[in-house]
Amino acid sequence: MGRLVAFVGTYGAAPGTKGGGIFSFGVSQDGSTLEPIGHAPEPKDAGYLVYAPERRRLYSVDERKTDGRGPVDKPAAVHALAVDPVTGDLAWEGSAIAPGPRPTFLDWSAEQGLLVSANHGDFQHVEKVVRQADGDWTIEYVYDDSTLVVYPLDARGNISRACDVHVFSGKGKDPNFSLQNGGHAQSNPHAHCAVIDPSGSFVIVCDKGTDRIETFRLGRKLEHVHSLQFPEETGPRHIAFDPINGLAYATLEFSSQLASLRFDPETGEMSRLSEISTLSAGYTGPNEPAEVRVHPGGGLVYVNNRGEDSLTWFRSDSDGRLVRLGGITLAPSIHPGLAARNFTFDPSGAFVLVADRPADLVRSYAVCPNTGALTWLGQVHVPDPAFVAFAELEECAS
Repeated sequence: MGRLVAFVGTYGAAPGTKGGGIFSFGVSQDGSTLEPIGHAPEPKDAGYLVYAPERRRLYSVDERKTDGRGPVDKPAAVHALAVDPVTGDLAWEGSAIAPGPRPTFLDWSAEQGLLVSANHGDFQHVEKVVRQADGDWTIEYVYDDSTLVVYPLDARGNISRACDVHVFSGKGKDPNFSLQNGGHAQSNPHAHCAVIDPSGSFVIVCDKGTDRIETFRLGRKLEHVHSLQFPEETGPRHIAFDPINGLAYATLEFSSQLASLRFDPETGEMSRLSEISTLSAGYTGPNEPAEVRVHPGGGLVYVNNRGEDSLTWFRSDSDGRLVRLGGITLAPSIHPGLAARNFTFDPSGAFVLVADRPADLVRSYAVCPNTGALTWLGQVHVPDPAFVAFAELEECAS
């Protein structure tokens, strides 16, 4: 293995946030030590990152809503940063506007040279006064669009303008029981992830606003091929594939569950297998699970809870039956949306880095490959950390 570098995206655009940009760290072989390399100040709200080793590019969202009255501030966008193959330093290469507010998730296809983005949209509404045919007046509420965007990449890996956009439609139960936006978190669609399946043929989108998982055939023009409807007020958020058994696992944000799913790589169809609570038996407070990751060795599925404030792990068999094995405690949430949001395994699966945002820390834990148990290794201060991505680089010359 070459030199391991961790990139940590942070929040810094909103009032009260202390971060902003992307911090780079050299990571020791055992994961116990993170040594600072540098800091790229833009994008300010680097809430999601993906590294493309073939192009030596780090892609990042700038998780904003574009100001349409000026603009006063920078627009919602996706950014490309060149990664120095030896030092790990970042150099900004360019960006493309995001059609849709709050870009929140990225994935990329080396084979097709495409970058995909899920744009969540804000919760706020515009209230319009409308006169009806009978002369009476009524109120209509207009919400942000939520979108899936496809960007072509040039030969160097830089981002071109979007070649296709899918605008989601529908809504869930409104109001629902979630604390988000006063119970109006499902008043419109909210695409929260866009994951390319292991075959590279499809992109999977979890829409927590409509309780659906949507499948599209990936290409410069998207083709919708399947929709999987979940029960009311479940809110599928993120999805991850098992590298061994081919199953997929999704966090259900509003019902605090982990779902196992069977995926057909020929058709893109997805079916539900089972669901299990992400919470420990004694916890009864509010909670919203966020990230889901599968250990590189397969069979062990990890979820972070915002509310219970834990990182928990489960074992899955080939039929998708899930058993909760354990969990560790993270820093208390300021509120469920402001909590530990992301964690990432190193390529070998020996350790995991957790962006524990309320503590302003990136924490490192060793992973037991048999039981999934986590053992604390170390931590480093990072202001408002949101996301961690790894890159394997060349060894530095001695």
